[in-house]
Amino acid sequence: MSPESTNGAGRRSGGGLAVPMAWLCAEYLSDQYLTAAGLAEPGSLEHRASVRALALTVHLSRDPGADEWLHLTAYEAGWPEWVEERLAAEEAEDPEGADLALARDTWRALRETWVHAADLDGLPAAGTGVLVDETARTWLPAWQLGLPLAHLAVWLS
Repeated sequence: MSPESTNGAGRRSGGGLAVPMAWLCAEYLSDQYLTAAGLAEPGSLEHRASVRALALTVHLSRDPGADEWLHLTAYEAGWPEWVEERLAAEEAEDPEGADLALARDTWRALRETWVHAADLDGLPAAGTGVLVDETARTWLPAWQLGLPLAHLAVWLS
């Protein structure tokens, strides 16, 4: 059986099933960064959220590379707005793209999945000398849990 040929957009010749190669490569690379950094147990919610956040960053960045990813994932860099803008631009270019469909689904999952985690924006516990009171918990969207870990994983590489 001969392999299917593809054009540059990941669509099989003849209009068959599209293969989202750009997305799959971004997801693989992101998983490698997070696994190598060892910041979260592979398979955990934290690991999955981080891989998804970094995969979106890698896939949607026009100037790929660790320096750009560090800039995009930095605290208060406007990452969610940037993701929305890039997804809109991708949709204008190829509204039926298989890569775009996976990126959109990933962004939806990161926005709509809420996790109960340490309140990193909360006040420190009085008199303890720690910067974050890890017993104070809050609900936040999964991207807010994954993005700082993604940033740190890139920084550590």
